[in-house]
Amino acid sequence: MKSDPTAMIEERSSQELETRHWPSEIRYISGEKRLEIDFDNGRAFSYPAELLRVESPSAEVQGHGPGQKQTLPGRRHVGIMAIEPVGNYAVKIRFDDLHDTGIFSWQYLYKLGEEQAEIWAAYLEELEKKGLSRDP
Repeated sequence: MKSDPTAMIEERSSQELETRHWPSEIRYISGEKRLEIDFDNGRAFSYPAELLRVESPSAEVQGHGPGQKQTLPGRRHVGIMAIEPVGNYAVKIRFDDLHDTGIFSWQYLYKLGEEQAEIWAAYLEELEKKGLSRDP
């Protein structure tokens, strides 16, 4: 019996879009410029605003296709001005550098929390490789 490749792709895409973990509490600690999210499975993550800004799921940062991701320098002191719900699946974050086009799904935030150390290290490495700085 042969598998239908189209059906397999559609099933995988559906699974990738499915929210598996829902936030039970969201807090912004303005003095530390840090967003904290507790998820329904007991996991909790703490995200520096700088990380959220430089990893924004917006087209400005991620580009419109593979290999187009931008490395954003000078965001060490960025803060969050507002966090707005988007349906029941995400939040829109307005940063104080006026960036506000990224929609952060619960799934994206969970993955970002789980892989934060690796993502941050890759960001710092990319800055260094390009001769850029976290400072404005």
